[in-house]
Amino acid sequence: MASEIHMPGPMCLIENINEQLMINQEALKILSAITQPVVVVAIVGLYRTGKSYLMNKLAGKKHGFSVGSTVQSHTKGIWMWCMPHPEKSNLTLVLLDTEGLGDVEKLDKKNDTQVFALAMLLSSIFVYNTMNKIDQEAIDLLYKVTELTNLLRERSSSDLDEVADSADFVSSFPDLVWTLRDFFLELEMDEQVITADEYLENSLRPKQGTDQTVQNFNLPRLCIQKFFPMKKCFIFELPSHRKKLAQLETLRDDELDPEFVQQVAEFCSYIFSHSKIKALPGDIKVNGPRLESLMLTYVNAINSGDLPCMENAVLALAQIENSAAVQKAIAHYDQQMGQKVQLPTETLQELLDLHRATEREAIEVFMKSSFKDVDRKFQKDLVTQLEAKQEDFCKQNLQASWDRCSALLQGIFFFLEEEVNQGIYSKPGGYRLYIQKMERLRKNYYQEPRKGIQAEETLQKYLMSKESVSDAILQTDLILTAKEKELEEARMKAEAAQAEAQKLEEIRRQNQLMMEQRERLHQEQVRQMERDRANWLAEQQRAQECKIQEEAKRLEERLKAENRRLQKTLRRLFR
Repeated sequence: MASEIHMPGPMCLIENINEQLMINQEALKILSAITQPVVVVAIVGLYRTGKSYLMNKLAGKKHGFSVGSTVQSHTKGIWMWCMPHPEKSNLTLVLLDTEGLGDVEKLDKKNDTQVFALAMLLSSIFVYNTMNKIDQEAIDLLYKVTELTNLLRERSSSDLDEVADSADFVSSFPDLVWTLRDFFLELEMDEQVITADEYLENSLRPKQGTDQTVQNFNLPRLCIQKFFPMKKCFIFELPSHRKKLAQLETLRDDELDPEFVQQVAEFCSYIFSHSKIKALPGDIKVNGPRLESLMLTYVNAINSGDLPCMENAVLALAQIENSAAVQKAIAHYDQQMGQKVQLPTETLQELLDLHRATEREAIEVFMKSSFKDVDRKFQKDLVTQLEAKQEDFCKQNLQASWDRCSALLQGIFFFLEEEVNQGIYSKPGGYRLYIQKMERLRKNYYQEPRKGIQAEETLQKYLMSKESVSDAILQTDLILTAKEKELEEARMKAEAAQAEAQKLEEIRRQNQLMMEQRERLHQEQVRQMERDRANWLAEQQRAQECKIQEEAKRLEERLKAENRRLQKTLRRLFR
């Protein structure tokens, strides 16, 4: 919600119903939305003395707070008007107009004191509006409300001096602005012209003496002097002719007494330029929610018949704000840890380091938002909650590590378990294969990142859960191996016998082959001899034939030669 509040007009903040103070919840919502420091200007005085007119001037409006012109009181309870400060940025001006004191229609005059005290407790600038002059009755009324031994006290003490010496308490008290309406006296003393402020100081100056009468005279003045170190007095002439006062709200400035107009302008200028931020002991600046808390505490005390006590109000506010500061710090811790921590962490130290760093940030957040943390009660509560958060994170870290590792183991060993269920390792030598596969998968598990601090324990528990499976595979392996050995021995014997028979058969076959080979060789030799004899005979025949042919050829050559000789002889004969 926006910090700046723009109210079009005033709203009843505290209603006075049957002389019982009732807080308007809608007004509380407006206050709770003001995050800026507030300057609270409250005005108190007799009814029908023009308080609302001055407050409208501070608001810069002609209309707003109800201005009456009859003998009947108009403003009932306390009315509030919030607006941005007209001269100082980042401040909100809260105007509080109270119902008039001394209303003849009231049954219980104690109610006047309650409204008076409540306005004083809530304000940072307290405007005390009286008529004509400063008199003993006005001083006594102001003293009655500010009497620390009974009403406004910072701590449970009835010693005025003890409380009055508390500069911290006095600094949280409002500045006093005393306004004198329809002032008719001459500002002179000892024939010397004095200022309105000097008139106020002189009226509050104690007398010398020790008798009871002097003490009674001095007591209210000393009290007012001590608890209103900042005092200012303004006098106001009669605004206009009395016949026109009934229409004061509608009159233009040129229809009013010029001195009155100037005095009102000086009053407003002073209030704006000397704006004092509402503060609590310890110079704790008050914003809308803190003002709301103070008001609730004071009103509840008044309605229950108790006296409003500043100490109780501050403690109640401290309770609310410090509780909120603790929650803010816890929220910061939760947010930062949620962003920084990725569970599971590799080591416990990693988580503890993140916790300590974020814990320091959370405590810093708390320290910036807290105040009046007596005996560091809330800080200790914060530390206790942070320790519980740390323990919870450690538990979450353990569980996250366990869940992560369990999921990894299920994924990594899934197919191995399927193979076991399918009986792949139920064979001789299956145990060795199973162990080899387990070792490979174990290495795969170790290589997976961010397993957390439960990595080894989860693995060992998983392996322990599979020991029965491993033992079963081993026993099956031993049984099947023994049977296989027996079968192997029988097979080897059978093979040996078969080999012997085959050997004998081979020898017989070899012998048979040798005999057959010898027979073949013999037959071959016989055939070869026959072939050789046939070849020799053929050769002899060929040689004989060649010899005959050669002999025939020689005979033929001799015949031819003889024939040629005969022919030659014949040719010679016939020549």
